[in-house]
Amino acid sequence: MSSQVLEGGAPIVPLLVEFPKRLAALRKERGLTQQVLADRAGVHVSQIRRYEGGSSTPTLDVLRQLAIALSVSADALVFREDERGPSDDLRLQFEAASQLSEEERAMVRNVLEGILLRHEARRFAA
Repeated sequence: MSSQVLEGGAPIVPLLVEFPKRLAALRKERGLTQQVLADRAGVHVSQIRRYEGGSSTPTLDVLRQLAIALSVSADALVFREDERGPSDDLRLQFEAASQLSEEERAMVRNVLEGILLRHEARRFAA
C-alpha cells in the first residue's frame, strides 16, 4: 500500500484505503458501468479502473466529480458510515433548514436539542 500515490505524486492518505471498494460498490448499486461513470465524472474509463483497482487515487476535484456523478457526498466515498456526519436524509433536512430565517433556525435548533436531550435521558434511564 505504501507504493500507491495520488495523481500528483503525494502518498495516499490512510482514510482513502477503502476508497476503491466504496467506489465500485456505489457504482454497482446505481447500475452504472465503469464507462458510464467515467463519462459522467469527466474522466477516462481507464482511470475509473485504476481507482477501483486501488492503483490510483483521484484528486479532490475528481473526487467531487465522482460524488456528483454517483449522487452521493464525497464523505460517502471516503469515510466509513460511522465516520460521517448525518445520514443523507437528515443532511437534506439540515440543508433546507439553513435557508430558513434566523428565528426559524433557532426554533429548529430548540426542537432538535429537546429531542436529543429526551433521547439521552431515556438512554441513561435504561
